Amino acid sequence: MAKWVYMFTEGNADMRDLLGGKGANLAEMTNLGLPIPQGFTVTTEACTNYYENGKQISDEIRQQIFGALGKLEKLQGKTFGDVGDPLLVSVRSGARASMPGMMDTILNLGLNDEAVEGFAKKTGNPRFAYDSYRRFIQMYSDVVMEVPKSFFEKIIDEVKEEKGVHYDTELTVEDLKVLVGRFKAVYKEAMGGEEFPQEPRAQLMGAVQAVFRSWDNPRAIVYRRMNDIPGDWGTAVNVQAMVFGNMGDTSGTGVAFTRNPSTGEKGIYGEYLINAQGEDVVAGVRTPQPITKLEQDMPECYAGFMKLAMKLEEHYRDMQDMEFTIQEGKLYFLQTRNGKRTAPAALRIACELVDEGKITEEEAVLRIEAKSLDQLLHPTFDAEALKAGKVIGSALPASPGAAAGKVYFTADEAKLAHERGERVVLVRLETSPEDIEGMHAAEGILTARGGMTSHAAVVARGMGTCCVSGCGEIRMNEEERYFELGGEMVKEGDYISLDGTTGRIYLGDIRTKEAEIGGNFQRIMDWADKYRQMKVRTNADTPSDTRKAVELGAEGIGLCRTEHMFFEPERIPKIRKMILSGTAEAREAALSELIPFQKGDFKAMYEALAGRPMTVRYLDPPLHEFVPTSEEDIRALAEEMGLTEEEVRGKCEDLHEFNPMMGHRGCRLPVTYPEIARMQTRAVMEAAIEVKEEQGYDIVPEIMIPLVGEKKELKFVRDIVVETAEKVKAEKGSDIGYHIGTMIEIPRAALLADEIAEEAEFFSFGTNDLTQMTFGFSRDDAGKFLDAYYKAKIYESDPFARLDLNGVGQLVEMAAEKGRKSRPGIKLGICGEHGGDPSSVEFCQKVGLDYVSCSPYRVPIARLAAGQAAIREQEKN
Repeated sequence: MAKWVYMFTEGNADMRDLLGGKGANLAEMTNLGLPIPQGFTVTTEACTNYYENGKQISDEIRQQIFGALGKLEKLQGKTFGDVGDPLLVSVRSGARASMPGMMDTILNLGLNDEAVEGFAKKTGNPRFAYDSYRRFIQMYSDVVMEVPKSFFEKIIDEVKEEKGVHYDTELTVEDLKVLVGRFKAVYKEAMGGEEFPQEPRAQLMGAVQAVFRSWDNPRAIVYRRMNDIPGDWGTAVNVQAMVFGNMGDTSGTGVAFTRNPSTGEKGIYGEYLINAQGEDVVAGVRTPQPITKLEQDMPECYAGFMKLAMKLEEHYRDMQDMEFTIQEGKLYFLQTRNGKRTAPAALRIACELVDEGKITEEEAVLRIEAKSLDQLLHPTFDAEALKAGKVIGSALPASPGAAAGKVYFTADEAKLAHERGERVVLVRLETSPEDIEGMHAAEGILTARGGMTSHAAVVARGMGTCCVSGCGEIRMNEEERYFELGGEMVKEGDYISLDGTTGRIYLGDIRTKEAEIGGNFQRIMDWADKYRQMKVRTNADTPSDTRKAVELGAEGIGLCRTEHMFFEPERIPKIRKMILSGTAEAREAALSELIPFQKGDFKAMYEALAGRPMTVRYLDPPLHEFVPTSEEDIRALAEEMGLTEEEVRGKCEDLHEFNPMMGHRGCRLPVTYPEIARMQTRAVMEAAIEVKEEQGYDIVPEIMIPLVGEKKELKFVRDIVVETAEKVKAEKGSDIGYHIGTMIEIPRAALLADEIAEEAEFFSFGTNDLTQMTFGFSRDDAGKFLDAYYKAKIYESDPFARLDLNGVGQLVEMAAEKGRKSRPGIKLGICGEHGGDPSSVEFCQKVGLDYVSCSPYRVPIARLAAGQAAIREQEKN
């Protein structure tokens, strides 16, 4: 019989895949002898079984859950469902990858109308008993039965207003009994007359099922897609004996980190609330006290907490994020995990742990989430612009960086505004996990409630999004879409600016500037470079992009898109003249005017590269993209070429294609118009020869022919390139070498790569077009329907952002293998957007590519990902 349920005493930290992160750590802390409320874990495999079984929990799993419950009853000396002294439990999710706030939790499970009275007598604290019961009804209704939480929040606000109190803690036992009655009435109405469940075992199974179900809630699916977490992993469920932080002034609950998750500074960092349950801190409904104040309130608990917190960091050799509860002066740890942190904090922590001798350089490299490096390049406020900024308030600096944008009050509106191209600041009373898409779309997040460990703060730090939280001075009017702060009324669509490092809130749109990278970044990059095997190049089309990429560690250019050079105002008329010319001679005359511009660009880029290689892709887009569309441009072109406006319009219309992505573009252009390839070859060769002579750099031009699908097609264009290149060399008296290769971006090219390699000295996988053609998706249009595919679980991630290993990856692997067979030592690279995606970089390492190429700002991500991929491969071998 399969084992679906494990007591905490039966597990350990190595069982993460089976027990989930939370379950494995609870087991490990039990083994370490920490004060852990005991319980059991229902495995991730049970979750998978639930979905395979038509969303039903099997009898076998059910029996094992009740068997483990019996063991827990013996451990606690209490009976589940007892009306005099009931065993109460919490039911929490726990995936193998940390997903803070994305799935569901239920506390105080096991209470009912009878047990709450016995519980009140047993504890001698009726207020606490009824506070626990009203919380349970609300959580169970929301999580298990999907009755909106807002229904209950509205009632709480009404009762507080009636009683003239501000906090939940000020409500009396009679007030709480009223809440219980009204909550049950809401439940009954929402459930069509069905009473709130009174049978504790039915409550438990409903809760376990709800946690399994929450694995597939919309916010969890979005979070998984953003963080490359596979949908078939499932979540474990942890059932744990309750301890209570809401039993009065000697009880409390908190969240703490062993190092600052924003800066990485060593030292305890966290918050707690007296007379509260854990959800109050995490949800950000009440703004808590700093953990250091616990030393004054409960010195013994603080000392015990500090000792155990340091023990956990020593044991896990990483910064820990811990949840704890104090019940009537006794400390309990509810969980620990490696804490989410900002990129600057991650770099500092990793470097300091190496300096402290706790981890190796390789471990430090693996500790940094490659995608998070993007945060380091986020802007900060321009100092001069900031002087003129008007501060209207300040609050907690929850996630660093600077953000300026238009105010929106709902996640949906924020998302829509972002899709319109607007910069957005999401302003909320407090964020909830349902806001995940709006948070992702926002430049910055501002909340009225919540501390440094609230949902908004944790998720924003994970995303690298600027966040200011707990601004209690805000007077919010969500219905009329405005807020008041510092004597100003800010309406939806108005600009505000946030400083997530200082917590200041500014009126208006303050100019930002690029971030400055510190020494820890360089250390991690040096270590990554030390271990990586693949080179990292950049996709760059201008000298400024090239300089930025080199500054960020690029080892050359893997893709220079030459068409981008033709769109500048003084150049576009010349390319248009070429396109509309009726003879080869006229086209050559028009193109000859472009040579100085193209050559000048190449020279500037070769100079910026200082001897590093550059792969120049010849003209790729269809010619209709260059033709004029405005009447003014048509008139000017007609005058210059001695044509009528009707003739120009007619020629432009003739260039129209029904499917231009698969039309007259790429290598098909020089097959039709060889003079295009001649012009570009002359520009490349003359630039390389001149810079080599002027600067002394050892330059070997790499000329790339795009969109090839046939060996003879490549040979035709190659012959033109070789003839022109040799002619230029003879004219210049140069013996410079050069390489000619192709992009593999058509499935046929991958299938015939062995033949194509006979004419190509290198392959660069253009995975943008290869993905489009393999899937039959247009990259520009796929966004309109991919959401439906994610919801239907047909795809888990955007194939244009993360390489499809099964289909497109198979073509890449096949082409690499066939290419090497025909031409041993052929140089292989990737230049699609996937070159900066960590999971795709890992695949490139596996296939044995020589380099990846990505946009300038993703170069550090690719360098780190390549180092990590090499270290992991070494570990496997």
